[in-house]
Amino acid sequence: MYNPFSLENKSILVTGASSGIGKAIAIECSKMGAKVIISARNEERLNETLSQMSGVGHSIIVADLSNDDDRKNLIEQLPPLDGLVNCAGLTKTLPFQFMNADALENVMNVNFTAPTLITASLIKKKKLAKGSSIVFISSVSGVFVGGSPAGSIYSASKGAVNGMARNMAIDLADKNIRVNCVNPGMIDTAIFDEGVITAEQLEEDRKRYPLKRYGKPEEVAYAVIYLLSDASQWVTGSNLLIDGGYTLN
Repeated sequence: MYNPFSLENKSILVTGASSGIGKAIAIECSKMGAKVIISARNEERLNETLSQMSGVGHSIIVADLSNDDDRKNLIEQLPPLDGLVNCAGLTKTLPFQFMNADALENVMNVNFTAPTLITASLIKKKKLAKGSSIVFISSVSGVFVGGSPAGSIYSASKGAVNGMARNMAIDLADKNIRVNCVNPGMIDTAIFDEGVITAEQLEEDRKRYPLKRYGKPEEVAYAVIYLLSDASQWVTGSNLLIDGGYTLN
């Protein structure tokens, strides 16, 4: 059956695939026929992701992307790719007046520097085929809205991601390699299980969304599948907004 969103015969790397959005992307890409290489720091949770994926031919590579040696080992182990999803990331809640170099470097390294260097290495080593697609998981924060209280470092890292991706799209166009960002609003993941935010606070925050709920990880995955598939062959340098109408307010 004709399906322009199929990922059959495509090899795709998904970083940050041990939980949340990255896990959902890996699982949904496997359902669309891709051979998926998943990477994160936690081998046990990677294997849990792998156990939920459809099809065969998938693999895991354990790596801490903030570590130079781990990044190099990851690159060396990878086969030629048709798609790359840079999803690994972290948040840091810290009021601006308490900003320090360590916190800034930590978040920027994981959210911006590491995915940028990984992507550059893949290009240099010709491990991203012509016609391939690169997708960065960014955020509405720092791009479409200012962010949230004590979220300046995170917003800055995501703003940097979007700026880099748009210029990468120009530089890589002659190789027919596309570069796009997906910019989600609040996504309902295990981050809420930590108890830092109360159920009442979450319910009040949901009211700020016209659709009256947070997004689901798989809903971000569906957007990523579009950008990885041949259906988006004329899409590059874009910021795909998925926010339940949040930025309309």
